[in-house]
Amino acid sequence: MQIKSIASSSKGNCYIVDDGRTKILIECGIEYKEIQKALNFGISSIDGVLVSHPHKDHCRSVKDMIKAGIDVYLSEVAIEEIGISGHRINAIYSKKQFSIGTFIVLPFELQHDVFNLGFLLANQAGDKLLYATDTYYIRYKFHGLTHIMVECNYSLDILKRNVDAGTVPKELKTRILKSHFSLENVKQFLRANDLSKVQEIWLLHLSDGNSNAERFKREIQELTGKMVFVA
Repeated sequence: MQIKSIASSSKGNCYIVDDGRTKILIECGIEYKEIQKALNFGISSIDGVLVSHPHKDHCRSVKDMIKAGIDVYLSEVAIEEIGISGHRINAIYSKKQFSIGTFIVLPFELQHDVFNLGFLLANQAGDKLLYATDTYYIRYKFHGLTHIMVECNYSLDILKRNVDAGTVPKELKTRILKSHFSLENVKQFLRANDLSKVQEIWLLHLSDGNSNAERFKREIQELTGKMVFVA
């Protein structure tokens, strides 16, 4: 399985997951032309788009993907919020699995400030990918994962320092704590799960001012002994 990060931040998120037979876009929260460029203008190579929730940095190009004839999978809440319809729109539900090509996809609910889904993708080759972002808590444990894509938005000490310095308003701190996954959350989550088969860990959606990519990568590598990438 190959993972490619096109964009990963509060400005926009978009990732490609490809097992050689099926190519899935997770999130389409950037301009359509940027997605086209990343795919060398081969939009038709995409077998489906998974969208976690209706915030713009995750769903910006949904309507363009539909116009391009690509099936999009998202919750009923997101469908209503974005205001879309058509035969390319597929409503999905927490804990109800479905298939896209060689992948079986199991959505599960995350904890954000809107209804938000994470995804567990498993294929016939034995790959098992976990995708979870924009959440402050993951209630489930997973076994046999081979790839992990998880938000690592901020660290508590950096956020506190920025609040004390006045660069981050206190009210924003409260929202961050109740809507995003911290470095400390990631460590706790990884300790609680079976990492024996994990090949790669991807850290997603790092904050511009409340994170440190080099430190986050180093600390997760030291904790897990796994190959770590920062998207």
